[in-house]
Amino acid sequence: MARNFGIDMLLKFAKTVERHLEGILAYFDFDCLSTGPVEGTNNKIKTMQRKAYGYRDMDFFKLKIMALHETKYALVG
Repeated sequence: MARNFGIDMLLKFAKTVERHLEGILAYFDFDCLSTGPVEGTNNKIKTMQRKAYGYRDMDFFKLKIMALHETKYALVG
């Protein structure tokens, strides 16, 4: 249908959907499995890295990463 309208942006969107269609449909095949929680954890780790810039204690940093699963809110100092 996008080709029939001749709108460039709509055609570009349709091509993007076609390229990712298998992954989009897989989301629904696997009970709406999402990488959201993992992406959230990665963002928390990145935030910790920025706050800890200049520290050299990697063991403490690893302990902080392992403790992330216990937090239910944004990181606090």
